[in-house]
Amino acid sequence: MTDSAKGLAPILAAGGIVLRGNARPRIAVVRLRREKAWVLPKGKLMPREHPRDAAKREVLEETGYDVSVHEFLGSMSYVVEGRIKIVQFWLMRAVGTPARELMGDVKAVKWLPLKQAIKTLSRPHEKVFLTHAGPIALTHAKKSTRVTSKSIARGGSKRRGRDALAAPVEHVIAMDYAKTRPNVFAKALGNWQSLARKAG
Repeated sequence: MTDSAKGLAPILAAGGIVLRGNARPRIAVVRLRREKAWVLPKGKLMPREHPRDAAKREVLEETGYDVSVHEFLGSMSYVVEGRIKIVQFWLMRAVGTPARELMGDVKAVKWLPLKQAIKTLSRPHEKVFLTHAGPIALTHAKKSTRVTSKSIARGGSKRRGRDALAAPVEHVIAMDYAKTRPNVFAKALGNWQSLARKAG
């Protein structure tokens, strides 16, 4: 890829809306040490890394928890230093107790109810994304808990139908932190990203 193409290519990142607990699931938000901002756990993809794998790796590094990865919830796009950054998010569940220390860039993790998590986030575009994707994540978590409970009671496993899957929120784009809105441009970027991945 030429230097000019690299300059135009979006920054690709991935993360998770991470739930802990069954009866009243809490959502993870992390505090960045340098920026002192509360954000959703996420990070940049490594070369040739699949976004889903990157999301799981970044969540482990930033929350300290191993996670199970579930449905794709959507993505958001915003400008960072003149380049578009596209972040894809998956629904995740924390497994057990913390598996490792937090990475150096992260100062703390909070596990909060949805409304409090939205209020705590520092960046408006993340607030908007969690406002849309959070209820989907919680609804799916409740459905999967009910299906698992019924399955255990029946002594077998029940395969989920298509209607049990969470519908992704598509894209949320923010041209800057003050303006956050859904935009068709982000869908075009997502399509471009797909084509670029297939060509690479």
